[in-house]
Amino acid sequence: MNLRNINRLFFNFKIEVEMKVTDKAVFETSKGKIVIGLYGDDMPVTVKNFIKYTEAGFYNKLIFHRVIPGFVIQGGGMLKAMLEKNAIADPIKLEINPEIKHTKYTLSMARTQDPNSATSQFFICTGECPSLDNNYAAFGTVLEGMEVVDDIAKVPTHTVKWYDDVPIEPIVIENAYLMNE
Repeated sequence: MNLRNINRLFFNFKIEVEMKVTDKAVFETSKGKIVIGLYGDDMPVTVKNFIKYTEAGFYNKLIFHRVIPGFVIQGGGMLKAMLEKNAIADPIKLEINPEIKHTKYTLSMARTQDPNSATSQFFICTGECPSLDNNYAAFGTVLEGMEVVDDIAKVPTHTVKWYDDVPIEPIVIENAYLMNE
């Protein structure tokens, strides 16, 4: 084997790291059910925050308010008619695990320009989003309901008030809860 082939083997080798799912959450949406695995050991602050909101029933009746095909579907902060629901806890500090990448179906925290401003809002990647790596707190993955995520990503959107990419027909999280195994 010559040096060129060794370099090709070395640089084309990808290390796939599988994160351990410690908890599971369910979103029963108006489009179907999504089951999410949470990485509690690898992202403890972020997962604890998400669980707090889920157990409080915070996500029930909220909508996916931002849909960008090939990028993300975002929810966790808006009621129908784009009315913001106030957070129930202080913002958390940005937590990064460089081994968790923003690949398709990754769950991550949404935030403002301030890296330490995440509260309740989250997004699910609908494509590969490497620009978000090491900038947003990826903390879980969709285990079941990928087709639901894909269906949500295809809905027609419009602008409401100053919000772009809002589904014309609201996609409601009817019920969110932790799954007991």
